[in-house]
Amino acid sequence: MRHFPVFLDLNRRRCLVVGGGEVAARKAQQLLRSNADILIVAPRAGDGILALEQQGRVKYEAREFLPGDVSGCALVIAATADKEVNGRAAAAAKAENVPVNVVDNPALCSFIMPSIVDRDPVQIAVSTGGASPVLARLLRVKLETLIPATYGRLATVVREFRGRVKQRFPDFKQRRRFWENILQGPVVEMLFAGQEAAAIQALEDELDSAASADYQAGEVYLVGGGPGDPDLLTFRALRLMQQADVVLYDRLVAPAIVELVRKEARKIYVGKQSDSHTVPQSELNAMLVTLAQQGKRVLRLKGGDPFIFGRGGEEIEELAAAGVPFQIVPGITAAAGCASYAGIPLTHRDYAHSCLFVTGHLKDGKLDLNWPALLQPKQTVAIYMGVKGIDMLQKSLLEQGMQPDMPAAIIQQGTTPDQKVYVGKVATLAQTVADKDVKPPSMIVVGEVVKLHEKLSWYQ
Repeated sequence: MRHFPVFLDLNRRRCLVVGGGEVAARKAQQLLRSNADILIVAPRAGDGILALEQQGRVKYEAREFLPGDVSGCALVIAATADKEVNGRAAAAAKAENVPVNVVDNPALCSFIMPSIVDRDPVQIAVSTGGASPVLARLLRVKLETLIPATYGRLATVVREFRGRVKQRFPDFKQRRRFWENILQGPVVEMLFAGQEAAAIQALEDELDSAASADYQAGEVYLVGGGPGDPDLLTFRALRLMQQADVVLYDRLVAPAIVELVRKEARKIYVGKQSDSHTVPQSELNAMLVTLAQQGKRVLRLKGGDPFIFGRGGEEIEELAAAGVPFQIVPGITAAAGCASYAGIPLTHRDYAHSCLFVTGHLKDGKLDLNWPALLQPKQTVAIYMGVKGIDMLQKSLLEQGMQPDMPAAIIQQGTTPDQKVYVGKVATLAQTVADKDVKPPSMIVVGEVVKLHEKLSWYQ
């Protein structure tokens, strides 16, 4: 993030606009929305600038720019068609440590102008760092359609209640939970429906009846983070990720997904790599209980789905025994996500009538699987955590009677931009892992459906 986002208070502060054309007028209009005192300097001015001057909203001086014009300014915008004038304005502003924006020249800017979604007092700024103002504008338009104008009034109502809520709940954590409860409940829906008086009364009632204990209890959210692509998260997962006080995440959770967690939350990495657990499972279970009993909302963020080779059942058994409330949010399991992104349907009327999920995780150096179940006709076998023991897995499959030429695929880092798909046969699985230096996380899919990869591959 090269540009640090910040909102400046320009109320009654002097701002300079260099230029008299349409672009300069548009920039002046934007500054006026912040109640700035605006000086416009240009030898000639267009109708837009002259209209603003006639209305008494700006001061216009018909002359060339002088370096001294930047003195005492809170902000400078250079918006002329003359690169030399823009360069002098930028240099003068930087010499005085005054923030400067040069239109369509990011290299000369010390700040950039974002596209704004204005729901005063709610403001959303969208920026591409100067890379593509048109893209920023298109994103703003999308946000405009998603965010009702009523959000501005909602923020105003909240502001009117903030002092009373602070008196009612001196503890910041309790206040945050109170407001999260209000802003995701019926009060907001009433306001959006135009029932402002009813909404305010409902907020009054909630504040009068709320007890401190209601906003102190801890809880655990067991959330499936999916196979890697953040777009595959559920809405519920995202909402709980934004509410958590503490996050326990493992190696299989993509960094892009961890980034979506509430920024203020404490993040604890618990590892969970095969045979190398940063935090042992028993200790992790106890940690979930302890943190929740301290009144924290704990997010246990897992790759894939919590209940498919994720040991989620063990964790909630401990929580249930301790009387800790919890929620479970399923995620897209690696087999489904990776196979879909590889263009390999797990079932298909012509090739596979069933799909079997198994783990290739070695225990005491051995694979303890129901081998006859893996060899059923018209079946797909999705193997989790199979790369480390691939030699033993391949050998056992062949010894148990699987055809050496049975199609097989290895999907490495599926659903992410780094996804790689290696298609071969059961007899070549180990060689593929060695030749391609395949690393976890990787899914192995065995079955006739793998033949469809070349025809159905769509991702990348």
